[in-house]
Amino acid sequence: MLFQVGGQGARPTFFEMSAAQQLPASLRAALTYSLGVFALRRPLLHKVLDYEDEFFALLMGVLESHSLRTTDGSFSESLYGLRRRPVKISVKRKGPGTESSDKVYDSALRKRQKILSVVFLVVLPYFKSKLQSIYNKEREARLQATLWGQDDVRFDEAGFVLDQEQTSQAQTEPTTGEVSNLTRFKKNFVSLIGVCYPWIHATNEGLSFAYQLLYLLDATGFYSPALHVLGLHVCRATGQELMESSSRISRIRNRELERLRGPPWFKAVQRVFLSCVYTTLDYAQTGLIAAVFFFKMMEWWYQSAEERMSAPTVYPPPPPPPTLKVAKDGIPLPPDRTLCPLCCQKRANPSVLSVSGFVFCYSCIFKSVSQVGVLQI
Repeated sequence: MLFQVGGQGARPTFFEMSAAQQLPASLRAALTYSLGVFALRRPLLHKVLDYEDEFFALLMGVLESHSLRTTDGSFSESLYGLRRRPVKISVKRKGPGTESSDKVYDSALRKRQKILSVVFLVVLPYFKSKLQSIYNKEREARLQATLWGQDDVRFDEAGFVLDQEQTSQAQTEPTTGEVSNLTRFKKNFVSLIGVCYPWIHATNEGLSFAYQLLYLLDATGFYSPALHVLGLHVCRATGQELMESSSRISRIRNRELERLRGPPWFKAVQRVFLSCVYTTLDYAQTGLIAAVFFFKMMEWWYQSAEERMSAPTVYPPPPPPPTLKVAKDGIPLPPDRTLCPLCCQKRANPSVLSVSGFVFCYSCIFKSVSQVGVLQI
């Protein structure tokens, strides 16, 4: 395993589970950032970014299936030396001729549990991401309808907002007047998502928070509702289990190589192809984790550079101005700055002159300026 986090017992700590849960999001951000940088020179990669959800779901489906098949754990859990174990461990005998007391506890995942794990790890997050994007578009449309009026905001078949010129052109087409059933269904479906999705999202987040809090307080052995539904516990993999998983991988691969059929040259091609696939899967974890660390390093580097460039230059404060000299026919300033220079009393209704910055009583300075005009100090 790539990481072995220390701890006592087979139960992982809260921080291990949290790190394993947050790893796919960091991996997706790293891949999106990398593809965005490469797309600046290779415009064809923009098509991959247009189908970002589908591309990432396909990638994670391959990684999760391979990880569950070989290590009985998800992709992120296997990186931290964790594996999934059923709550109800099946018991089987060593052989047909052994006694009833000789039993072997089989803690491996069943095929049904692996398939459902892939559904909870890949399929459900994919649909959640699509519902989130539809909800964001619907909320933006409602906001624009509130600001500009209901008649000024319309949508095309893909769900994008049309401007007023495109709307007028669409109204002049022969298909004005009647709305197809498909368009009406899409509109009702988007409206339903706009109403139901916040409650679904809040319920999911609330349950996840409750399970994580109970797991932190050692009140439950399930870190998430998905693990509770599947009836699986996440535990640390022992040395024996790691050896068994490696031997299991070698047996699976040898069995697949033995099943090859066809002429010798075709078998050779298949062996080379399978060897490339096995090598890619073996080093996929290390490569993807290296991509995550590279993304975080580049994010920190460019963020630090931008902060240094945008930070204002701090100059030392200027020296205080020299003491003003009193004019020949001027009025000296009182030593107490709270006194009015004209009446030498505490200022009442202080008023400042914009041309000089001195503060007087409003009545004193109004009379002085009205009678004398220019006041010299």
